[in-house]
Amino acid sequence: MAKITAAEVNKLRKATGAGMMDCKNALVEAEGDFDKAIDVLRKKGQKVAEKRSDRDSSEGAAVSKINESNTAGVAIVLGCETDFVGKNENFLALANSFAEKAINFNTKEDFLASDFDGMTVADKLVEQTGVIGEKLELTGFEKLEAPYVGTYVHINKIAALVGLSSKVDNAETLVKDVAMQVASMGASTLSFKDFDADFVASETEARIAVIEKDNIELARLGKTLKNVPQFISMAQLTPEVLANAEEAAKAELKADGKPEKIWDKILPGKMERFISDNTTLDQEKCLLDQNFIKDEKINVAKYVTSYGDVSITDFKRVSVG
Repeated sequence: MAKITAAEVNKLRKATGAGMMDCKNALVEAEGDFDKAIDVLRKKGQKVAEKRSDRDSSEGAAVSKINESNTAGVAIVLGCETDFVGKNENFLALANSFAEKAINFNTKEDFLASDFDGMTVADKLVEQTGVIGEKLELTGFEKLEAPYVGTYVHINKIAALVGLSSKVDNAETLVKDVAMQVASMGASTLSFKDFDADFVASETEARIAVIEKDNIELARLGKTLKNVPQFISMAQLTPEVLANAEEAAKAELKADGKPEKIWDKILPGKMERFISDNTTLDQEKCLLDQNFIKDEKINVAKYVTSYGDVSITDFKRVSVG
């Protein structure tokens, strides 16, 4: 039997992250051959991976990486089975080492097939499944390129990327604030202009049906009924719709006996309220139309314009679970 030194065990441990005894046993089985020992550990990982293939990798860590020129970013989620492993220092180091390499690839598939210290990333995941004893997989992968890219990571559970059309003064603050908005508010698209008409129509019908159902119960309990909106998106508020809303507001002011000379002071507030009440889908799903989390008196679009001639080109978000 080959004599296994502590130095050889330590070398294998550094290369694979496996425990001391696992490394020693692998070297013994490989009769001291370092490469064969790595193969032994990999095969162990494959066996563990097969046994745990039906497990749910719903925990893990979300991390991001921005390149040196701030023109590209990647956000990934390294998934595992338990929160205990997801918070482990070595696991987080592995996730960050993956992100360092992932910045060079545009798709999850290309990244998984790429080299990672002499093996593919996919094989590394299998190997580390054997080392850690939990199913590991890449459950999230998003790449973003723009003239200026920034990121925000929330306690390694959510990672967001935001692209700007140009690098303006204090771009780092702007992009971090908007990425924080993306992480916390979970927008799914940039603007209401991205919505398909059929989607807006079906959402309108569904949301009105829910409110009307709620109102039946509220009426039974003698409580104030919820407002049933006519519309849910700016995509529906055509010039004709807005003109009719303004006329209705004027009629209401007249009925209330408000002097016509002060209507100009009251109408903007009423129209703002009408738009707010009838754009609930935009406020939930559209990043630029959401109330800005640091100042709810303005939306994200208005916050962005405060930095000058710059716009949001795109955003990405990944999350654990």
